[in-house]
Amino acid sequence: MLSEDRLFPIDNEQRIIAREIFSQIEKLPLICPHGHTEPSWFSENELFPDPAKLLITPDHYILRMLVSQGLSYSDLGIEPKDDSFYTTDSHKIWKLFAKHYYLFRGTPSRLWLDYTFEKLFGIEKRLDAETADEIYDLISEKVRSDEFRPRALYDQFNIEIIATTDACTDDLKYHKKIVEDGWQGLVVPTYRPDAAIDPNHSEFMSSVAKLGELTGEDTYSWQGYLNAHRTRRSYFKSLGATATDHGFTTAQTADLSTTEAEILFAKIMSGQGTTSDHDLFCAQMLTEMASMSIDDGLVMQLHCGSHRNHNNRVFDQYGRDKGFDIPARTEYVSALQPLLNKFGMEKNLSIILFTLDESVYAREFAPLAGAYPCLKLGPAWWFHDSPEGMMRFRQFTTETAGFYNSVGFNDDTRAFPSIPARHDVARRVDASFLSGQVAQHILDIDEAIEVAIDLTYRLPKSAYNFKF
Repeated sequence: MLSEDRLFPIDNEQRIIAREIFSQIEKLPLICPHGHTEPSWFSENELFPDPAKLLITPDHYILRMLVSQGLSYSDLGIEPKDDSFYTTDSHKIWKLFAKHYYLFRGTPSRLWLDYTFEKLFGIEKRLDAETADEIYDLISEKVRSDEFRPRALYDQFNIEIIATTDACTDDLKYHKKIVEDGWQGLVVPTYRPDAAIDPNHSEFMSSVAKLGELTGEDTYSWQGYLNAHRTRRSYFKSLGATATDHGFTTAQTADLSTTEAEILFAKIMSGQGTTSDHDLFCAQMLTEMASMSIDDGLVMQLHCGSHRNHNNRVFDQYGRDKGFDIPARTEYVSALQPLLNKFGMEKNLSIILFTLDESVYAREFAPLAGAYPCLKLGPAWWFHDSPEGMMRFRQFTTETAGFYNSVGFNDDTRAFPSIPARHDVARRVDASFLSGQVAQHILDIDEAIEVAIDLTYRLPKSAYNFKF
């Protein structure tokens, strides 16, 4: 069974303080401003099919660990692009997962899963080969009930708002249906234009063409291309979007003149662009997106430092987001300077920075956010979305950027049932960090509680311009 003191300090005095702080934030509503849940879940509100499809196949954290120990994607139910065999037997997938559950010892996935098993499904036995069938049957029975439909779980988890991440060419039909249904839950889109602004993306040309079809703009001209983005951003806003999201290996930005940008765009669209041209175009487009955010108010999220789809064979056979994205060294001070020289002091611009390179926390991230009004620090992300990763983030950024140049927590999940578990971990880690500040007489207890509430609830709401 889960200990009520999990993740709290070992020192008894500090643990008592952490308990008091946590008691003030434990039951606050969940604000989920960035993630990858499917809008169709909430639009259609259909029952989840089975335990494997609910908890295993959508979770790249789980897939990558199992594959790292020699298991195959096909045996885990991931459909290949070719006609080769893959299992559709969910019970078989579950038993394979249960047999190897010990692999997750010491990982955040184990924390999230144990929380989900106990708090959501009432399971108090440890998952292994011997308990696999019993637990599978219990979860199967639960997910066949109306209480486990997506909208019911949304209410049960005490979610106030959840933002999905959607391609800029998405028709947003599921978001539109949610609005038309009159359901009170808030599920809003996020504008993700990567495929249409990165010439290295396999879908770049088709995405640019699709932008033109959707907007009636000539997206083969520079101004028409920019206007198409403006039009699509406006459509996303009409369905509740408050943010954009950009994921690149580097944070490089540029500030080209209009003539230089037109020449570069023409070269890219003709297929004559070099690798350097492609990188420069991405850099310029980040600055263009920032300019648009000043005009339309969309918060700009910048996720950098992931070498995506590192294994070409896995990508070719199974596609994206299968666990082969690897952190890469990333520089921000020089990379962001062109954009920040132009827009860094703008009061109407908000850029939230994320990184997979922890080495920049104290050297680059915190000093940048501690100076530029437009910058805020996103939480410890992806591989660092863990108790130790969250603690390192607070330790390395707080002294320079403070708490109020950060945006609280977001769960960044694809596995819907893990959302409350992830928020629970984040709240416990923040309570633990703040208990140390109180024990060392850096903060008074009332200040620590106020900061905890801000990090948990107020900051993510204000940072993402959620008005409700």
